[in-house]
Amino acid sequence: QLVESGGGSVQAGGSLRLSCGASGYTFSSDRVGWFRQAPGKEREGVAAILFNGGITSITDSVKGRFTISEDNAKNTVYLQMDSLKAGDTAIYYCAAGSPYGGDWNKDDSYTYWGRGTQVTVS
Repeated sequence: QLVESGGGSVQAGGSLRLSCGASGYTFSSDRVGWFRQAPGKEREGVAAILFNGGITSITDSVKGRFTISEDNAKNTVYLQMDSLKAGDTAIYYCAAGSPYGGDWNKDDSYTYWGRGTQVTVS
């Protein structure tokens, strides 16, 4: 139901914008999060937003470089990633769930997941 797009390969210092759309599903007041998983590492929460509320959360390692935002009309959540580093290389997933579903950066706080999009920074 969730579809990520916008991944790709970029040089260090470059930018990418990821999009998370929902097919047959409306985010309404969901919490929508971005997670990433690098090879050999656990999946980690990157950022989250309360859809239609605008409240955001972001992990320390990407503060000042990544921005999460929403477009209500398009039912889409974006992750703008600037000043990318090699350490940002991972598969990026979007997820959606109840705004009351626990910690924003925990997997089990979300019900719906996309299949992920690869981001490679060299």
